[in-house]
Amino acid sequence: MITYDKLWETMKKKGVSQYTLIKEYRISPGQITRLKRNESVSTHTIEMFCKILKCDVEDIMTYKED
Repeated sequence: MITYDKLWETMKKKGVSQYTLIKEYRISPGQITRLKRNESVSTHTIEMFCKILKCDVEDIMTYKED
């Protein structure tokens, strides 16, 4: 299972809110909801978050065995 717990930690460290993602970077609220629920998202979405947060993939997601 892929989890996005690190995404929220990284956003907090970088001072980027969900509101900023939606308004400034035009990330859809649906994408944020999918990430909150640890649902699948495209690699394009992961890449966008890496660019916005200036971080690596491992700062956004982790793999945990079910």
